[in-house]
Amino acid sequence: MYSIIHSGALSGIQSFVADVEVDTKSGLPGFDMVGKLSSEVKEARERVRVCLNNSGLTLPPVQITVNISPANIHKSGTAFDLPIAIGILTSLGIITSDILDKTLVIGELGLDGQVKRVNGILPILTTAKESGFTHCIVPSENLREAEYVKGIGILPVSCLIETIEVLKNPPDKLCNSYDLLNFETLDNSCAPNTPENYGDFADIIGQEACKRAALISAAGFHHLLITGPPGAGKTMIAKRLPGIMPPLTEEESLSVSTIYSVSGLLNENRPFINIRPFQNPHHTTTKQALAGGGYNARPGILSLSHKGVLFLDEFPEFSRECIEVLREPLEDKTIQISRANSTFSYPADFMLVAAANPCPCGYYPNRNLCNCTEPMIARYRSKLSGPMMDRIDIIVRADNISADQLIGADKSPTTTSHTLRRQVLSSRLIQQKRYEGTSLTCNSDITPGDINVYCPLGCAEQEYMRDIYNSMNLSARSYHKILKVARTIADLDNSDNILINHLAEAICYRGQF
Repeated sequence: MYSIIHSGALSGIQSFVADVEVDTKSGLPGFDMVGKLSSEVKEARERVRVCLNNSGLTLPPVQITVNISPANIHKSGTAFDLPIAIGILTSLGIITSDILDKTLVIGELGLDGQVKRVNGILPILTTAKESGFTHCIVPSENLREAEYVKGIGILPVSCLIETIEVLKNPPDKLCNSYDLLNFETLDNSCAPNTPENYGDFADIIGQEACKRAALISAAGFHHLLITGPPGAGKTMIAKRLPGIMPPLTEEESLSVSTIYSVSGLLNENRPFINIRPFQNPHHTTTKQALAGGGYNARPGILSLSHKGVLFLDEFPEFSRECIEVLREPLEDKTIQISRANSTFSYPADFMLVAAANPCPCGYYPNRNLCNCTEPMIARYRSKLSGPMMDRIDIIVRADNISADQLIGADKSPTTTSHTLRRQVLSSRLIQQKRYEGTSLTCNSDITPGDINVYCPLGCAEQEYMRDIYNSMNLSARSYHKILKVARTIADLDNSDNILINHLAEAICYRGQF
């Protein structure tokens, strides 16, 4: 007898509906599985067989054939266990249900009959809703994550027997995410990206120029490189940046949460990502860990930083291969992983914040402290290529602070994170209104084709930039980055027009490493 159960599968961070076809017939007992399956999917034979037996459902001596279609797409993971078991029981006539045609089934089975959590619930349910399914059976451990997909009824189950009962007698009241989701309440109940959770810029003594650069970077989502000697506060500044950035929108949260769902980084205590990601990999990280991929392709650190901050401390200490991996994502905001059987595209719209010492010992150009030779310094700096440096919007130096500042003799007022955050939110509101109805969200997104639309210059400003372009031997990319940074500075000044003083400040941030 033939049966078909609808399930879902992942391809990168995208998902598709997979049909689990089961055929049972009299003959020599056997259990065959086909459909371009990975080893963990094929191992479902033993999990399902033992699970059914331990649940009091002994299989008769029949030949079982399972095909998971489409058969030309590679399938991995353990989410097919439950639909295979339900398909076998339906094929044998043990289960009959009126809702199976419009129900998606997902779940891993334990040998004791328990239904365990799986990865990728968010994209799978989103695809199920778009495909017209009205219900989805999910593991109870995935319930909180599943609730954030609007407009589809959720049927949480904890064991195989419970799944059978749910299919035979569907509950009148379903867990419907459309009724349960309240994004504003979610923001208030979970820790948002605020100064209280990331530390206060007021803790940083001095470095007002760096704080100004951090403000501009957060306001326009511009890439930032902080250089300077050890102990000047570079890392402290970077780690406080998420606290002054605007909160994620609902659309951004769903996008980020999808990546974390596929990566298996969501759980009952963290079912959704509603704060800006902050990734801080060690400099020994490999390029594969940054970019993602693998046999069963998964997002890397660049994608886990999507809509947040990727902080690379000791930037030149990363391998040149790792640094060059950043080139395309910094421009395209996506990263493509090509394998023999498929190509995956992961979102990677992050704000790069890097910290670097000026030389291996960290004290150049102070020759009283620096013992590095010129070849050593040149070799150290050569890891950051010209094309890589050209992609960084803002370069600022953090100098050593004075003794008076450190011991408190200097009573100059310091900038707080709350002050900076208010300025960032005000600037982002201006940008939101400016880019309403477009695909742009902030000033760093402005394309070369739109640069004259959103960054127009007056006659005096055009002449000023012409002289700067020729005298500094700028590239077209550097020229556009100066205009985009100047646009953000003008927004912070609440100025409709980009003025010469805005351009002059933006040019100061095009310094050399």
